Amino acid sequence: MATFNTFEEIMAWQKAKTLCDKIHSICITTNLSKDYKLKDQINGSSGSIMDNIAEGFGRVGNKEFIQFLGISLGSVCECQSQLHRILDRNYINKALFDELYSLSDEIRRMIFGLINLFRQQLQVV
Repeated sequence: MATFNTFEEIMAWQKAKTLCDKIHSICITTNLSKDYKLKDQINGSSGSIMDNIAEGFGRVGNKEFIQFLGISLGSVCECQSQLHRILDRNYINKALFDELYSLSDEIRRMIFGLINLFRQQLQVV
């Protein structure tokens, strides 16, 4: 059974924060800074990953946590799609794309694992 005292202890949240920080750095140090809509979209989706993990943690029960983890999972996929766009528009190179996509995929798998874990706990109760 997973037990967390704070959302900061959740490894998926920690990795999502790292991804969000890396995305933000790209947003301010590359020409992506001038592509306002895409910059805002990828900055928002990467932040939504960690924020929804935190919000779900702050809810009363596992059902609500699962719901917010599902939203976070959607945000990971949205961010991955946007990573393709910033690669295609030459805001990042393939090596950085691969690094960020790999990190986001690891986060996606972790969130999916948490969802499955909490679903199993609901069935036991």
